[in-house]
Amino acid sequence: MEKKPKICILRWEEGQVLPAQLQLESLPGNSTNPASYPFEVMMLRVKGANMDTIEENPCQEMLDKFIVVCKELAAQGVKAITTSCGFTAYYQEGLAAAVPELVFTSALLQVPFIQTMVGPNRKVAVLTANKYHLREEHLQRAKIVDRDHLVILSLHDQPEWGRIYTHPNEEFNLEAVTDEVVSVVRKGLEENPDIGAVVLECTDLPPYSARIRDELGIPVFDINTMISYVALSLNEYKMF
Repeated sequence: MEKKPKICILRWEEGQVLPAQLQLESLPGNSTNPASYPFEVMMLRVKGANMDTIEENPCQEMLDKFIVVCKELAAQGVKAITTSCGFTAYYQEGLAAAVPELVFTSALLQVPFIQTMVGPNRKVAVLTANKYHLREEHLQRAKIVDRDHLVILSLHDQPEWGRIYTHPNEEFNLEAVTDEVVSVVRKGLEENPDIGAVVLECTDLPPYSARIRDELGIPVFDINTMISYVALSLNEYKMF
């Protein structure tokens, strides 16, 4: 009998992913690249999920659509559901309350856990695609209570990354994006030497996690560290 994946990644609607995002999605490590995982995952595009309903203007209508999809997945035997955008944390509480399966919409859910690990004398930095789209609701619904030990770093004003907002139909210079990601984290560490770990909010950023760890010598968490954690709990893969 063919084994069915227990984890499903909810993706944006077909045709709603920008050219630059498609470039990022092709990279090993990206949350929507099946090659990123040592186990099988299901991927499902959700009608209505796009830049507007997920990142810019989340709404009840989109939550209702997600709930319908999640209930259908549960009926198919899926045991855990995540998403392809960290800003979907906005919908975390509603989705988790609606289905009995594990729901972990965003890498942001790791922040309270990591704050506990680094201790009361150090901070956790969150690197986000755009700090102006990271709302209070995202933090609240990810249960991020300790704001005194939280540092927000943002890519929105970087020349190359920022083109996803100013020139959405054009492709990235991926080498420039890599340099910008590392540079923003490096500057954050220089300005906040008490940062003990970094969380990458955006699901397009895990391809850069290893380079940040190697160059800056700091623990980096992302959506893939979270998916791997959940996969172990479901025996989707084993360490021994």
